[in-house]
Amino acid sequence: MIKGVSRRVVVVKSPDPRIFEQAIFIVREDFLERSGVSSEDVLRQASAAADDYIRGTLGRKRRRLRLPAPLIAAAGAVATAAAWLTMHFVGV
Repeated sequence: MIKGVSRRVVVVKSPDPRIFEQAIFIVREDFLERSGVSSEDVLRQASAAADDYIRGTLGRKRRRLRLPAPLIAAAGAVATAAAWLTMHFVGV
């Protein structure tokens, strides 16, 4: 279904097309009715919003707990010994 409403949009092209091609911002109608705001101000704010989004998304990397391999092997050995002892003495 197509609705007959026209909107004003700001399209920001990406400086690095590997991340995204473009960002599309829909400008609020009540904002357009105000005077004193230049098109450069709108474009600057749209660019800043896209930049903040990318920094927030790429800045949040998951940190995995990295344990040394000998520690993992020792924990496995302890767990195996505990399971074996439990089965051996409880099963008797």
